[in-house]
Amino acid sequence: MPTVEHPRIRPGTLDDRLYQERIAATAVAHNTLVVLPTGLGKTAVALRVIAEYLLREPTKSVLFLAPTRPLVVQHARSVATTLFAPEPLALTGAIPPERRADLLHPPQVVVATPQVIANDLVEGGFPLSTFSLLVFDEAHRAVGDYPYVTIGRANRDGVNARVLAMTASPGGSLARIREVWNELGIERFEYRTDRSPDVTPYIHGIGVETVEVPVPPEVQDLAIRLRAALARTVGTLRELGLLDVGEANRRVLLDIGARVHRAIAAGQASGSVAPNLWKANTAQAVAMKLSHALELIESQGVDSLREFLARQTPAEGRRMSPAARSFLTDPDVVEVRRRLDTITVEHPKIATAVRVVADELARKPDARVIVFSQYRDTVDRLVEELARRGDPAVRAARFVGQATHGRDVGLSQREQVQILDDFRAGRINCLVATSVAEEGLDIPATDLVVFYEPIPDVIRTIQRRGRTGRARTGRALVLVAGGTRDVGLNRAASARERRMHAMLEQVEADAAAGRGLAPPRPKTVQRTLSESA
Repeated sequence: MPTVEHPRIRPGTLDDRLYQERIAATAVAHNTLVVLPTGLGKTAVALRVIAEYLLREPTKSVLFLAPTRPLVVQHARSVATTLFAPEPLALTGAIPPERRADLLHPPQVVVATPQVIANDLVEGGFPLSTFSLLVFDEAHRAVGDYPYVTIGRANRDGVNARVLAMTASPGGSLARIREVWNELGIERFEYRTDRSPDVTPYIHGIGVETVEVPVPPEVQDLAIRLRAALARTVGTLRELGLLDVGEANRRVLLDIGARVHRAIAAGQASGSVAPNLWKANTAQAVAMKLSHALELIESQGVDSLREFLARQTPAEGRRMSPAARSFLTDPDVVEVRRRLDTITVEHPKIATAVRVVADELARKPDARVIVFSQYRDTVDRLVEELARRGDPAVRAARFVGQATHGRDVGLSQREQVQILDDFRAGRINCLVATSVAEEGLDIPATDLVVFYEPIPDVIRTIQRRGRTGRARTGRALVLVAGGTRDVGLNRAASARERRMHAMLEQVEADAAAGRGLAPPRPKTVQRTLSESA
């Protein structure tokens, strides 16, 4: 395949793909939002645009923003190996603010987490005016109080550097796309799917399969008891006038909690809190615990539920909350805990996931596999079960975020980078990962992606699936526990994705006709930020 020829691009490093050339040409001339499926080269587009700005404005720097530290390291490597440019500067919260200021010497390519840049902008210590181009990776995050918003507003407020915003999915609603568009000052829209005429010559197929797993009676019985306990608690919320007839899903319960907390705060301020508010507060917290417990037994496993229930009892010397006491003394929860002491069956998803991974790696010894799960307990169990097989063909590793919660130890940035390097090199051939692996991993040859559970979020679904089908044909398997919430979530995920693509096609048509989206909102000031990437 021919490669890109450009004075700032090292020969042989970027494939010359027509759709990337067209997108980059638009992005050089206009503030552009690029929606491109994972695996089709958003980073390659960014490198083309960066190369052109280094050539056009040789006295100015380029800022490449990415939401996590591993992504910052990855993008810095891509810049170093692809472009003729000074060694890129990687800025994260690990570098103190006074040291960050000393490292800025235009012209250079600065690759950074947005938290550090937004913090330095608020403190007046970041020279945004010395940058000609701002690249926002995973640009769907530019909503609410995320630091991308602070940086976008600072740029619109007199700097006016060129903006390249990239994402595999900007979200499932027009309101979210409009917010990203306005906050980053977008002018043009470049949208491609794997069916776009200029994309199809370069793609490899992704076969998406749903594997329905039957749930054994012992597990079904635990779910029935938890569902009964949840129904009683939700009934209390209805009696208190906080919930109409309808499903009490997690989002509804969170909204009830927010309303109750506001009412309690207002009552405390006036010196009188209605007794029913404390009752509602406890009922909402218990309902959240029961909903989570039900999700675990239906979609994760028996061990995950055991771990969750064990964590509800406070450490010695600490007082048990009213919600925890009410939850643990519920008669159905008491019975579930009793049965968990003797139950020997595990959720069959565990065995199914392990078998699928082992079969893939036996069939293709050079394959790469990623298994995604929502929960670290499940990640840990899957890694243990894969190791227990003693199969030398399976070399699995746990890949989670940096946060540590008690005995649940996270991975340092260095450990994350090393695991990814080992995965690319084949020393590890199976990643068992939480959502930290959804965004931006540069792994060109993943053959199989396993969803341990379906997820309703369209952005995360697309990002997970996009880990495969890059360098060769790949597969994505979604494990669905029969007769549980998994079935509805899987159906909803497909419907949301169809609606999103229809909406993006309309946005594309409007942008092409010059209609665009609403003008930017009035500038407001964000005062506090924290480094969390």
